[in-house]
Amino acid sequence: MATIRELRCSICNRTYTPDAVAYTCPVCGGVGTLDVLYDYDELRTSLDRDAISASRELSMWRYRALLPLGDDAEVPPLRVGGTPFYHAPRLAADLGLRAAWVKDDGLNPTGSLKDRASGMIVARALEGSIPVVSTASTGNAAAALAGVGASVGADRVRIIIFVPASAPEAKIAQLLVYGATVVLVEDSYDVAFDLCFAICEEQGWYCR
Repeated sequence: MATIRELRCSICNRTYTPDAVAYTCPVCGGVGTLDVLYDYDELRTSLDRDAISASRELSMWRYRALLPLGDDAEVPPLRVGGTPFYHAPRLAADLGLRAAWVKDDGLNPTGSLKDRASGMIVARALEGSIPVVSTASTGNAAAALAGVGASVGADRVRIIIFVPASAPEAKIAQLLVYGATVVLVEDSYDVAFDLCFAICEEQGWYCR
């Protein structure tokens, strides 16, 4: 596991130990995003760059030494990451840059970069024996969480998605195909988010 020194609130600058809070500042609430501060001096001595470069792991877990996850922790079997990195000289010329590169995360399992965060969240849920992970979303974040959750099975981690009832039917169908529980909220996304967050706090679920 990467050496995390502390978590710092982006609003009030209060700091917490990694095991003291779940995901937001207890004082600032939902807007109190916590920045993860690593012990870079420790990483300089403990991180084996050659081992990372030589690894045959082609997914995001190639870099697990830099992630907040135990060395022996189980990770979802769905391969996320390892997507192509394209040199884009014409884009660089159009933007007046010396060089430009494009990361094609559209080749992740559910077609977006959101698979990366969802993979990490489901891995943390498995590590902490948290039975439910939930989010409020109408798009890629919901699809990513449902897809990664499906790869480990609802008997391990159940996925519950709060979705505004106005969301496109195709998006809702995608979540159901993945086996997620979909809660339709007859209101805006903001209301769905607040409801999701409140229930996660009450039930001890992991809130994406």
